[in-house]
Amino acid sequence: MKVAIKDIPINDRPIERLITYGSENISDEELISILLKTGSKEASSKMLASILLNNIGGIRNLKNVTLNKLTQIKGIGIVKASTIIACIELSKRMNKKIDTLYNIKVTSPNIIYDYFKIKLENKKQEYFYAVYLDNDKKIIQEKLHFIGTINHSLIHPREIYKDAYLCSASGIILIHNHPSGNLTPSREDISTTNNLSEIGNLFGIKIVDHIIISNQGYFSFVENGII
Repeated sequence: MKVAIKDIPINDRPIERLITYGSENISDEELISILLKTGSKEASSKMLASILLNNIGGIRNLKNVTLNKLTQIKGIGIVKASTIIACIELSKRMNKKIDTLYNIKVTSPNIIYDYFKIKLENKKQEYFYAVYLDNDKKIIQEKLHFIGTINHSLIHPREIYKDAYLCSASGIILIHNHPSGNLTPSREDISTTNNLSEIGNLFGIKIVDHIIISNQGYFSFVENGII
């Protein structure tokens, strides 16, 4: 039988328990039920929270959950799912060493790695970014250009260099992740980098580095003498 939040004694309700005991002293289920706000016709918000946790295999797996996965759970629509995803993303951003790349001078690949490792952790696909630099190697902007397995025929130089011209960039750092954890550049990684470097030399906008990121660390083409 469904038990609505209003039917739970006031002192046992999630928000009241958070106020009384502090957020660190209430259960995972209660925290999630606060995000959900309301239940469904079949289940209260606490029951939905419990179903969600069982469905994903516990709180540790919440950081990997997707919008699609959440909306497949009966009673969790796009609004509830979006609230949870937003909360997860905020927690990731709070753990970043660098809040924003804008106007930071790139003196080492570590600067790029520290920013992107949180953004790219636990991704199941490859994400291909370009970071645009001015004459002083300060970052003007970042842009996600592609999601999927890297292939130079799918990475469009015109898109990468169009954005470079629009922001008056003098250099570009390429970044992508390897979900497998292996940091060794593939043939396609090297081919794509060489192709973009050749075009950059013609346009006068240099490919400054290509950095591969995984849960094992990073690989810099410059540090390894590939560029």
